[in-house]
Amino acid sequence: MRPKPPPNYLAAYPAALADEVRRLIEQNRLADALLRKYPLAHEVRTDKALYDFAQEIKSAHLRNAGQLSMVCFDSRLQVMQHALGTHTRIARVQGTKLKAKREIRVAAVFREMPQQFLQMIVVHELAHLKEAAHDKAFYQLCRHMAPDYHQLEFDLRCYLCYLDAAGRPLWSPVAADDLGTESIGATARGP
Repeated sequence: MRPKPPPNYLAAYPAALADEVRRLIEQNRLADALLRKYPLAHEVRTDKALYDFAQEIKSAHLRNAGQLSMVCFDSRLQVMQHALGTHTRIARVQGTKLKAKREIRVAAVFREMPQQFLQMIVVHELAHLKEAAHDKAFYQLCRHMAPDYHQLEFDLRCYLCYLDAAGRPLWSPVAADDLGTESIGATARGP
């Protein structure tokens, strides 16, 4: 049995662009570029904070969309299996009424990333409240909620390539005690 090749996060992009990203990884320059562009990890650490974060985006852009019953980090979602987040609708009959629950689960790897990457995945999953398929209308809605959506998605895919190659995250949480009066979220580079 042959080992499964590593995922190609940049398969949908031009080969020259993917080659450039690989070259930056080999030259140990991609990490520095990402850290310059996204210097801090976000402060959203709990499921409640993630729910509030998603609700804030939803309230600003999708007021008429259905209510979310749960938004949480899920350690069972595996980035390596191409699941960065999921959106599920669960319909249940209660008496004579049909009740619908909507849940968003975000891969736990997003706990230690910049806020822009977390925003991108939350926007993506929120867009599924209105658009089920990944079509033109879906991506227009994503761009409506995050105008730089496509750049964030590309940068995230570059980071995933780096993570796959280097095996260590660029951002990690720093305890508030280590920062004095500052809050959680400073950049700390792995060993």
